[in-house]
Amino acid sequence: MIRLDKYLSEATSYSRKDVRVLVKRKSITVNGAIAGTADMKVDEKNDSVSVNNTPVIYRKFIYLMLNKPQGYLSATEDDRDPVVTDLVPEELKHFSPFPVGRLDKDTEGLLLLTNDGQFDHELMSPRKNLYKRYYAELDAPAEEQDMEIFASGMEFKEFTAKPARLEIDPDDPRKVHVEIAEGKYHQVKRMCERVGKNVVFLKRVAVGGLKLDESLKCGEVRELTAEELAIFGW
Repeated sequence: MIRLDKYLSEATSYSRKDVRVLVKRKSITVNGAIAGTADMKVDEKNDSVSVNNTPVIYRKFIYLMLNKPQGYLSATEDDRDPVVTDLVPEELKHFSPFPVGRLDKDTEGLLLLTNDGQFDHELMSPRKNLYKRYYAELDAPAEEQDMEIFASGMEFKEFTAKPARLEIDPDDPRKVHVEIAEGKYHQVKRMCERVGKNVVFLKRVAVGGLKLDESLKCGEVRELTAEELAIFGW
């Protein structure tokens, strides 16, 4: 059981002050009866709450899929550049979501956002060994020996990359898929540079077993389904 003002401030964009005003206006009902006070207790799982005759679905956390466009930082705020949270629909911004991990500014594709710190921690934990899959276009053809180099792991100044997977498009060896377990700064680009190729386009297409929704246009956001959350055991 939680207070009505807490229930609505977590589930909607209304502040607790707003809720007190709405109660005075008799604009809130609980199980069909007009709410008497803002501090009345409600059961977030079983009670039915409506504001101006519109039912409110209680939830504390949200989980979003974004098809990130180029030019956006994986951050919640920045003084110079647009950030990925700018793309969150207005009706969800009060949840204050943040990116799970990051994608480089000039990289497109799948980025998760949430306000659930535990979800973020679980997915970002090194022990999870969660592979991310990228589609890349190179300035030179990839070669079979590159696959072996990726699979052997790579030493960089600040970290050692775990064995990665490189798949070469048989019809166009300048097109590849790369799977990595980390997500260090410019990691895919740096790994490709190590074998003498430059990345000219990069897009993340999957995180673990979750694939980017192909119907989601660049810059669009949607909530994860229950089935998609279950992929991560959530």
